[in-house]
Amino acid sequence: MMAGQGSRVEGQAREGAGVSLDPRPLTLDCRSDFPILSQRVNGRRLAYLDSAASAQKPRAVLDAMTAFQETAYANIHRGVHTLAERATVAYEGARARVARFVGADDPAEVVFVRGTTEAVNLVANSWGAANLKPGDAVLVTALEHHANIVPWQLLAGRTGLRLIPCPVTDAGDVDLAAWERLLDAEPVKLAAFLHVSNAIGTVNPAREMAAMARARGARVLVDAAQAVVHLPTDVRALGADFLCFSGHKLYGPSGIGVLWARRELLEAMPPWQGGGDMIRSVSFAGTTFAEPPSRFEAGTPAITEAVGLAAALDWLEGVGIERAAAHERGLVEEALARLAELPGLRVIGTPRERAAVISFVMDGVHPHDVGQLLDEEGVAVRVGHHCAQPAMERFGVPATARASFAAYSDAEDVEQLVRGLGRVREIFA
Repeated sequence: MMAGQGSRVEGQAREGAGVSLDPRPLTLDCRSDFPILSQRVNGRRLAYLDSAASAQKPRAVLDAMTAFQETAYANIHRGVHTLAERATVAYEGARARVARFVGADDPAEVVFVRGTTEAVNLVANSWGAANLKPGDAVLVTALEHHANIVPWQLLAGRTGLRLIPCPVTDAGDVDLAAWERLLDAEPVKLAAFLHVSNAIGTVNPAREMAAMARARGARVLVDAAQAVVHLPTDVRALGADFLCFSGHKLYGPSGIGVLWARRELLEAMPPWQGGGDMIRSVSFAGTTFAEPPSRFEAGTPAITEAVGLAAALDWLEGVGIERAAAHERGLVEEALARLAELPGLRVIGTPRERAAVISFVMDGVHPHDVGQLLDEEGVAVRVGHHCAQPAMERFGVPATARASFAAYSDAEDVEQLVRGLGRVREIFA
């Protein structure tokens, strides 16, 4: 199988249901696709294990954005000159590419935003403000990123809605029995939850959670920021009404993200920002608005970034999402086994299913010290509360160190991580 420009997939693999059945771990050799990974940091080979914060960009994405800037850049839509037409075709082509990626039939259901955070805010300030009343409930989980907490709190302050968190188990899984009880006991109008936890890597049973909510008449918003890069996404099969993700998490540029929503919902939603390109007509007597998705894309959008996002989707699907996920699972399993051998290190959460994230603490060492010492060894990890303070509180820690893996990660990254943590332990022994 072709694995994208300049990359190859090594190892024999018999496949069933998209998962490698070969007992040997699947190895992707695509590190060379990523120019930034060729550098040395503090004299060491770079082991970039911060992909859950932002993934690096393959050459194919960088080249696509440069070529667009050099040959086709102009503002989109109303221009009639050649470059404006080229740019419009590229931008709308990116929209259609995203629709195919998430299994949507209609590109008009794809709204370009700056990222997952803006997508959730759009839903809260448009659909939420129009449909949620005092006493209505928005059901989330205790694992949520702040981007799926704070917008609802702000809206609650204006409307009187209630934000209700569903508890999670000690292992880090959503308590499905509690999820069902809350749906039955509370006037839940929207269930909004992440598919994959950025803080500890839990993969939620999103289809089951969505089905429970929809059976009780609630709308469903899925934060797929951490999921789309690791799991095949089909919005219809998932049962979502809204789905949000960011380009920079899946090998694309920052500043571009996606809100997918069912067309009938978008058509009924009022605009949440005003300006150019989202109107049908404007006069001082009043304004009428464009049809979706233009209604929600006020002003000049991130045109080059949309081109880069489309190129990232091409690259990822060329590698194969299932193949990349199998590769990442092998690395995570190896890393978990090796970390278990380190004295005083505790992994946070043991979920039933884990994506490419390991969050951990070390006895007697602050996570920031862990991160700084690992950086001296060329290892990049994330430290802090990961914009998930309620999740940190649930597990009784103020912060963790987090290693997150991607298609370009490899066994040497795991070795450098373990070796670096060994040095941390020696220093703080």
